[in-house]
Amino acid sequence: MPERLRGVAGRRRPMHGCYSAPMSLSLVIFDLDGTLIDSAADLAHAVNGVLADFGAAPLPIPAVRAMIGDGTTKLIERALAARALADADLAGAHQRFMERYAAEPLRTTSVYPGVRTGLELLRERSLHLAVCTNKSAQLAQTILERLELADFFARVIGGDSLPYRKPDPRVLQALLASFATAPRDALMVGDSEVDAETAQAAGVQMVLMRYGYRRGPIEDIPCLAALEHFAVLPQFIASLPV
Repeated sequence: MPERLRGVAGRRRPMHGCYSAPMSLSLVIFDLDGTLIDSAADLAHAVNGVLADFGAAPLPIPAVRAMIGDGTTKLIERALAARALADADLAGAHQRFMERYAAEPLRTTSVYPGVRTGLELLRERSLHLAVCTNKSAQLAQTILERLELADFFARVIGGDSLPYRKPDPRVLQALLASFATAPRDALMVGDSEVDAETAQAAGVQMVLMRYGYRRGPIEDIPCLAALEHFAVLPQFIASLPV
């Protein structure tokens, strides 16, 4: 690894059964929440609105952050369980959450530092860029457009785009097929165990963003590298063997 990246990128963590690095990188696939955008406060606001409907106390933002990653239905299920409301109508609670969140998805949500510049640098290298999120595709697209990120991405796959979602590897496999890209020529950029599990199952290497919504220690998440800042990503990709 070039000296300029040491102490920032962290050590590389090869994934068992995969290539040690992309062989001829052509596609970079990004998670959304916790990777490109910090949306935890807005998600928590909508979650706590649902809990208030049940007369329950709100959850702190860090608690909600730890529940993010498997889609909004799972988020609400975990929030209800955290307030001893596991027997509540999950479908109804999720519907109320979606109504609240869709009405105000960008109250405080922001793009992480370095993301715009980093995406621009990657696009200048003629890499295909895509988003793979468990958020609904329409909502993800709306957020990307309002934050002026949508033009960077050739495709956005959401949790309702296919009959399956992360960590099912078929999500990434569908993206690979749409770009006619082999797993060894793609890279996943995410922030959580869900992203790592998805990438590993699809045979795609992953770079972990350390600032995101992971639940456990970084050391337990298989990845090619763990980066402190998004701005380092283009340099890291440029350092990969070709």
